[in-house]
Amino acid sequence: MKTVFTTGEAAKICKVSQQTIIRCFDSGQLKGFRVPGSRFRRIPREQLYAFMRDNGIPTDALESGKRKVLVVDDEVIVRKLIIQVLKSAGYDIVGEAGDGKRAVDMYRMLHPDIVTMDVEMPYLDGFEALKQILAHDPKAVIVMLTNQKEKYTVARIIDAGAKDYIIKPVSRRVILDKVRKLRASER
Repeated sequence: MKTVFTTGEAAKICKVSQQTIIRCFDSGQLKGFRVPGSRFRRIPREQLYAFMRDNGIPTDALESGKRKVLVVDDEVIVRKLIIQVLKSAGYDIVGEAGDGKRAVDMYRMLHPDIVTMDVEMPYLDGFEALKQILAHDPKAVIVMLTNQKEKYTVARIIDAGAKDYIIKPVSRRVILDKVRKLRASER
């Protein structure tokens, strides 16, 4: 987890210009330090967090190091939608997969903080992939996607160890709500 940020990194996190961050730093609104012997400014994580909180800037991108997401769905259009929504909200997409076997391999290699995964996929369905991921990491945070609205399917998803589920067709708001809820529950 990054503990000190440049003004450019802080600007990107806050979604403002670098010049705005520099002005806030120079006026004392944003606390930090200058690199000895240079004009460069650095901002410690806790100072950036306080600045964001005090100024009503969403702290999602900073509150936790849990930002890495693996997106798994055999439908390319669904994968791309989830990736687009989460990237625009500041999440880091560390990988994407179109089948359960690849998802398990990528999870073991990338150690994402959150996985969004479809139930129905080729080679290895979502339930079997979920089982294998949880065997490797019992604390894995997985949101399952399904187009089946039956209570049996939803109960099976939760019983299998998923932290939450999304009923297809997916919407931008639902994707963000579910992922943010999971992040908030882990603090």
